[in-house]
Amino acid sequence: MRRHQKGFSLIELLIVVAIILIIAAIAIPNLLRSKMAANEASAVGSLRTIVTSDVTYSSTYGNGFSPTINVLGGVPPATCNGAVLIDNVLAVVHQKSGYNFNFYVGLNAWGAPPAGCAPGWNNFGMGAQPVTVGGTGQRSFCTDDSGVVRFDAASAGIAPPGAYGGCVTPGWIALQ
Repeated sequence: MRRHQKGFSLIELLIVVAIILIIAAIAIPNLLRSKMAANEASAVGSLRTIVTSDVTYSSTYGNGFSPTINVLGGVPPATCNGAVLIDNVLAVVHQKSGYNFNFYVGLNAWGAPPAGCAPGWNNFGMGAQPVTVGGTGQRSFCTDDSGVVRFDAASAGIAPPGAYGGCVTPGWIALQ
């Protein structure tokens, strides 16, 4: 007498597991690329926000561009030493969405600052580099007071130029 058992055979289960693994192998790399693209877009957006905030700082306080990125953050009420123009993740931690942000002061101090204010600068530069190249992002980005965001042509996550004016060196291409 033959019994009919309910359920799946071992070979049927192995086939289902193999199909799931194949689908995962196809989907995961695309998911990681999407995450890197989102991080890169966030880094570019953050750089643009910082440029806009620094221009606002300059026109509001008459002190040139901010002496540090920390000055653009802060808690209310806004002052020349804590303008509350960007979130404190960027202003204090200098890291957001898988990117490290570096602020470079300009070539010359603005002049005598208003009472109680740290001296500002006549220009500035800003860089964003992936925390993990190939993991959190592929390209590095930089900008300056011109507002033009550039990326490294090699897409190797190299460190942005560490001084004002370095963003226009060969190998850094303007985003369209």
